[in-house]
Amino acid sequence: MAAEGASERVSLLALATAFLKLGTIAFGGPAAHIALMQEEFVRRRGWITQQEFLDRLGAANLIPGPSSTEMAIYIGYTKRGWRGLIIAGCCFIIPAAILVSAIAATYVRYGSMPRVGGVLYAVKPVVIAVVLQAFWKLARSAIKTKILGGIGILSTIALLLGVENLLVLVGAGLLAGVPVLYARLKSKAASATLNLLWLKPKAAMASLAAILAVQAAPFSLWRLFLTFLKIGSVLFGSGYVLLAFLRSDFVLRLHWLTEKQLLDAVAVGQVTPGPVFTTATFIGYLLGGPSGAAVATVGIFLPGFLLVAASGPLIPRIRRSALASAVLDGVVVGSLALMGVVTWQLGRAVLVDPFTIAIACLSAVLLFGFRVNAAWLILAAAIIGVIHGA
Repeated sequence: MAAEGASERVSLLALATAFLKLGTIAFGGPAAHIALMQEEFVRRRGWITQQEFLDRLGAANLIPGPSSTEMAIYIGYTKRGWRGLIIAGCCFIIPAAILVSAIAATYVRYGSMPRVGGVLYAVKPVVIAVVLQAFWKLARSAIKTKILGGIGILSTIALLLGVENLLVLVGAGLLAGVPVLYARLKSKAASATLNLLWLKPKAAMASLAAILAVQAAPFSLWRLFLTFLKIGSVLFGSGYVLLAFLRSDFVLRLHWLTEKQLLDAVAVGQVTPGPVFTTATFIGYLLGGPSGAAVATVGIFLPGFLLVAASGPLIPRIRRSALASAVLDGVVVGSLALMGVVTWQLGRAVLVDPFTIAIACLSAVLLFGFRVNAAWLILAAAIIGVIHGA
């Protein structure tokens, strides 16, 4: 059965087509992916409401795994139940996985990667404008009260000071729930709700990590699958956190990769469209060819599918509880603070000269003033990048 909140029936073909398109053009990392989804499914297609989108954004940031891929899975589940869940997630992942596998094949054969610097040079300023547009729209819906606005400011300060992302999200949720919790301090229901939202998932993830712990051993596809399954089950945070996990497992413990191969793999995940976690696809291809690429991809993304399938039905129920709904509002505001900080950091790295600044400004004018489809702007920027880099 489809999740509550689905307002109209969407065909599986339409779902597949939409996410295949996004998986092909979604450069720029999770914040950019989420911005494109907001544009595509809230504003243009009207498949889900702004509040439904925000609720699923908060949930995606609270569970381990790639948040933008989990957003795709949540949207698919909302529209067409478990069939939509599978189709949306797979169609968002497949274009990037195919592209990364092709790059990996070139890398294995020639020892180097194709040059994509010119394309990224022109595309990333557009991505900044797309994320800013989505951030503005989402923030206007998410910040419902002055208290939530204050929590957003505190979350932003904490993130800029280097506080762990997950701690900020949990803290924002707890702060938002304080007024309701205070009134129900002695209620067992309050304790049960908090246990549902955090304590049980935390214990479950710790148990899963222990079960999936892999000891050093010669290479095998099964061990490759288990290693990536473990990483996908416990990893919170950005591509830099992923780098730390991969280095710990594949370079230091298993000795399957060199430092250079690892850095090249992470670079490919960063510069290709779609999920950054397709870094796993590249590593799998290096270690086991096409079969290794497939096994690694399934291993790292499978936990996200399972976690969304388990948590998806809970979101409408959470909204019916005053305490849980308040906590979710806080998590959503914390997620937007995270999105804003990432955009600021990305902007500082991308807008480095008059050319990139001009592209970003023009894109912002077209997006805010004329509502041009972001996909066309990214395509135009990619062509400009190819010409510029020639």
